[in-house]
Amino acid sequence: MRFLFRPPAAEATDLLTLPWDQPLEEWADPRMLEIGHRGISRHVVRFVAEGGQVFALKEIAERLARREYHLLGELQTLGLPAVSVLGICVERPGDQEAILVTRYLEYSVSYRYLFSSMRMAHSSDQLIDAMVELLARLHLAGLFWGDCSLSNTLFSPDAGTMAAYLVDAETAELHPSLSRGKRSYDVDMAAERVGGELMDLQSGGLLPDDVDPLVIAAEIPTRYEALWQELTREEVFAPDEQRYRMSTRLRRLNELGFDVDEVELVTSAEGSRLRITTRVAEPGHHRQQLFRLTGLEASENQARRLLNDLYSFRAYLEQRDGRPVSDSLAGHLWRTEIYEPVIAATPEHLVGRLAPAEIFHEVLEHRWFLSEQAQRDVGTTAAAESYFAGVLPHAPTGATSPLIATQTIPRDRSGPDDPAGSPTTPA
Repeated sequence: MRFLFRPPAAEATDLLTLPWDQPLEEWADPRMLEIGHRGISRHVVRFVAEGGQVFALKEIAERLARREYHLLGELQTLGLPAVSVLGICVERPGDQEAILVTRYLEYSVSYRYLFSSMRMAHSSDQLIDAMVELLARLHLAGLFWGDCSLSNTLFSPDAGTMAAYLVDAETAELHPSLSRGKRSYDVDMAAERVGGELMDLQSGGLLPDDVDPLVIAAEIPTRYEALWQELTREEVFAPDEQRYRMSTRLRRLNELGFDVDEVELVTSAEGSRLRITTRVAEPGHHRQQLFRLTGLEASENQARRLLNDLYSFRAYLEQRDGRPVSDSLAGHLWRTEIYEPVIAATPEHLVGRLAPAEIFHEVLEHRWFLSEQAQRDVGTTAAAESYFAGVLPHAPTGATSPLIATQTIPRDRSGPDDPAGSPTTPA
């Protein structure tokens, strides 16, 4: 047998003791996990816990395994939303297929679980928007998926929205750029597959009554084209509008999570023509900023939301103390005085229902809702107590992290209440 692992591969060494010489379906190792909210796969897929992490193992033809191993590695380097590959085991005895090893995507769920969960049943629009955005990101980077479907996608709550991730790249191809024909093929494939997958859910009684599979499928090309036009269209405007219109366009692209690779401005008799080359944003700008200031890990939208609260808290401190507060000090105080007390207050039986950063985001949203009702700021502590009592218990248990004990903040409940009126209300 031969093992190939992407560096750093220290976490892979503990996996070498697994029974790689046996068919994956027959493994009886005590480290194997059953994950109820997994998606459907045409291959044998199993999960294993080792070294405080969870890994997904897929048995697949060696040629496809080698191809997917290298392609997922390239996507990871490019910072694209796809599962992270660890390695492959090839040349297994008895002409057995290879095994591809990827890192489990924490707090992610399949589309089947999303639609069958009472709490998630309302999110069909978010689900499709997330998938359309994923397609646009992949296409901008030159990736032709070739097998776009809900079954090949995982979804994760991300600050009130859904984030989509590619989990199957067997048929994908990476090019310098994509033709309109290849993009259209992916979009048409997505519409066809999504319609069929949702109809399958409908026949099994798992789809809410107000969700029409054919309507949703038909919206995919329209939503994709609208997003693609937003990302790539040319604009013509008068010379005196040049600065404002260009600034507005660039800000809009940044809000969508995309960066500008090149700006071309051509002046003619008809006005200024703006042509923008858009690319996927540098991976994790807000995530990196949040980690730098607080040491917290979060997804990009969660990080953006938490940073907004952190900056509001810093403004409160500066107003209260009458002096400037540095980013590093604000980050430390916000984490210890605002963030950690909320997460540490999570009831034991609810720990792991959602990622800690998502819980904090939802507490902020709940605070805003309660403050609107009361016509006054109710404070983060009161909002958290209400959220833990009436909202979090309804979060789906299937989305719980398999190794939640390694993901939570130490449960020190001695943190102080947030200052009265401190600006942690959503903007």
